[in-house]
Amino acid sequence: MGDIKPGQTIEAGDTIPDIGLETTDGGTVGISDFAGQKVVLFFYPKDNTPGCTSQAKDFSALKDQFAASNTAVLGISKDSAKKHLNFIAKHGLTVPLATDAENGGLSDALGIWTEKQMYGKTYMGMVRTTVLVDAGGKAAQVWHKVKVKGHAEEVLAAARAL
Repeated sequence: MGDIKPGQTIEAGDTIPDIGLETTDGGTVGISDFAGQKVVLFFYPKDNTPGCTSQAKDFSALKDQFAASNTAVLGISKDSAKKHLNFIAKHGLTVPLATDAENGGLSDALGIWTEKQMYGKTYMGMVRTTVLVDAGGKAAQVWHKVKVKGHAEEVLAAARAL
C-alpha cells in the first residue's frame, strides 16, 4: 500500500500520482482536481473500437447516477484530444475524456501501459483498467483486464458503497 514502485501495477490503497492529462478543451486535469470527491478513472486502449466504444457509452449512460453518489468519471487513453472530440461526437458520449502523455504519463506510472502481444507481434498498449479513487486520492478499488459487459454497473455499485 502507498506509492506504486516502477515495474508494479496499481493496487487498492496506492496513492494516485497527480500527473496532468490533456483535456478536450485544451486544458489539463489531474487527480488533485477531484479533491474531496470520488472519481472513476477508466483507462481504455483506443477510441472508436468496439469494446472501448461500449465501455464509454456505458459510463456515459450512468454519468448522472455516478454524480448522485459524489463520483466523477473520466475516460483516459493515449488518443489525441482531437480523436477524443470525434469519438464523443460520433457516439454522443457525456463523460469527459483525457489524453495521457505518449511517454511518462499516468498509465505508465500506474503500470498499465505495457507490452502486449497480438498475432505474434509485440507492441506497447493500454491494459483496460478501471480505478475507483476515494476522496483522498487513493485507489479504493482496481479492476484489471476489464471485461466491458456489466462493468460500469459494477463500478457504480462500488462507488455507492464507498
